Amino acid sequence: SSDLCTVLEILLVPCARERSEKLQRCTVRMTHELVEQTLSRTRNNWEAAFTFFLWAGKQPGFHHILRDYHSMIAILGKFRKFDTAWSLINDMRALSIVTPHTIMIMIRKYAAVHDVAKAINAFYALRRYNFEIGISEFQGLLSALSRYKNVKDAEYMLFCNKAVFPLCTKSFNIILNGWCNVVGNLYEGRRIWKEMERRRIRPDVYSYSSIISCYSKLNSLKSVMKLYERMKASGIDPDKKVYNAVIHALSKVKLIKEAYSLMKTMEEKGIPPDSVTYNSLIMPLCKHRLLDEAKQAFDEMMQRGLLPSVRTFHAFFRVLTTGDEALKLLQTMHETGCNPSHETYIMLIRKFCRWRRLDDALKLWNDMPKKGLDHDRSSYVVLIHGLFLNGMLEEAHRYYVGMKEKDLLPEPMTDTMIQRWLAGKT
Repeated sequence: SSDLCTVLEILLVPCARERSEKLQRCTVRMTHELVEQTLSRTRNNWEAAFTFFLWAGKQPGFHHILRDYHSMIAILGKFRKFDTAWSLINDMRALSIVTPHTIMIMIRKYAAVHDVAKAINAFYALRRYNFEIGISEFQGLLSALSRYKNVKDAEYMLFCNKAVFPLCTKSFNIILNGWCNVVGNLYEGRRIWKEMERRRIRPDVYSYSSIISCYSKLNSLKSVMKLYERMKASGIDPDKKVYNAVIHALSKVKLIKEAYSLMKTMEEKGIPPDSVTYNSLIMPLCKHRLLDEAKQAFDEMMQRGLLPSVRTFHAFFRVLTTGDEALKLLQTMHETGCNPSHETYIMLIRKFCRWRRLDDALKLWNDMPKKGLDHDRSSYVVLIHGLFLNGMLEEAHRYYVGMKEKDLLPEPMTDTMIQRWLAGKT
């Protein structure tokens, strides 16, 4: 919308004073939809997001709702502005709109930066806000810790609190999935699996999907099929995650007919394939450079009305060999409503620099802020290296200076490369 464009244009003004003055003169009609869209587009620039959030909250007749606060708290947490986030939560408390989910956002953000102690403190802060702490909240803590690779700490919490929160399949599953699919440590996953057996905690379909997925990623088709048959023999029906993991394992060893046969079995069982199912086919096919088969699976996916994900497109981008193909696929990505990520742009900028299509590389760079993606450390590094290796030394140095002005630390190799060039100039 024009209001969104107006606000975003103001927030991109580098001078804080000028930005503030323009906001004060801004006459857009404030709505919760505008707040949601603006925070989504500025989620990688906490200062711009927070400036807008505070200004929006002061507009006549407008008050932030719970969703607005949660979005802003998540952005602040992402950039480790935890004191500011807690200050907002205290504002929410005065309005009596704090929920357990509010605190859970903080737990997740602490877990994301591996500050386990503060994640646990935030968990116990639930009582301070007059919320009960039950097994559901405890499992939320375990999930947050495991999701961000703090699985060892999550496992410690599980066993240390077994008197308060009795051991059960769901709690074990969180740890099992953490070891198997977040960390990808099969040894630890098997240890937890055996611990479940020792304590007579009966595995369910989620337990099986976790360990089967791990074996699938590690190319152990024999173990995948053995567990798959064992699960069925124990009376547990496979779910979509199990089918997807087995299809992935089959595709990785080029058993494409068998993978499609299992997909047919899924449908006969009333479980329609989803985007993940097709990714389980497409990604290994691309890796094996069986592009005709991968494109056939992609077309079939689209015909079913299933939307490809960022991972789908990345699988193709990794193996494309020409710039025109890459640009065409990027256009398809936009048309399907799939938003490119930082990784998408970094991958493409690197490729276009290798193909010596620097105009296209710089165009992609300039497109990033328009898509709500701030230029981060990795994107600067890949562009600087690409320009430097293509002989555009002055340009590379200009972006290097811009990177340091944003307080982004260059990689040692980047630093050495630029410093040697500067020394050679004098």
